Amino acid sequence: MAHDPSRPARRRLITGAAALAASAALTPLTAAAAAARKPAPRGGGGGYPPVQWVPASPSNFTAANRPTQYPINMVVVHVTQETYKDTLRLFQDPAHKAAAHYVVRSADGHLAQCVKERDVAWHAGNWGFNTRSIGIEHEGWIDDPTWFTDVLYERSAQLTAAVCARYRIPVDRAHIIGHVEVPGTDHHDPGEYWDWARYMELVVEASWQHTG
Repeated sequence: MAHDPSRPARRRLITGAAALAASAALTPLTAAAAAARKPAPRGGGGGYPPVQWVPASPSNFTAANRPTQYPINMVVVHVTQETYKDTLRLFQDPAHKAAAHYVVRSADGHLAQCVKERDVAWHAGNWGFNTRSIGIEHEGWIDDPTWFTDVLYERSAQLTAAVCARYRIPVDRAHIIGHVEVPGTDHHDPGEYWDWARYMELVVEASWQHTG
């Protein structure tokens, strides 16, 4: 997500420590509460992996009616430059002014959905790309590939394959891109250690369940 690859700095997703300190703590959901609060933004299951609904602040996305209002034809891959827990907390902070649709946890591939796919998440730093993409954040830092675990790649690939199948997005690097590839961005994620060849192979493999 961030543009500064300096590990000691570990650029946060917001500007200023005061805004981070003011962000509300994420309240853990029980299984029953999660099920009750979980929306059905994906429609019919569609081969999506399980997700936990952890809504972002309405101040961090634009309510919309996609794909009717805006076509969805792209997936943007991010790296958080933050922990999973702090990323969710920041997305819930109305002062943050950014959020992605999904966040993938490094240790176990657990998925949180923070913005419904029909809404425009503010994740790419480019309004046109925001309106037509799904943003997926991956826990970790771009200069440390140990965060990019097998299960993180696999679960993210399952999600991307399901998104592509739902919106008929071609499974290729022209339509599945990194944040760094968004025009006008000053971000470098997912960084040089993100294994695009491996990731795309996993997305292609996962896509087979959506064919036929």
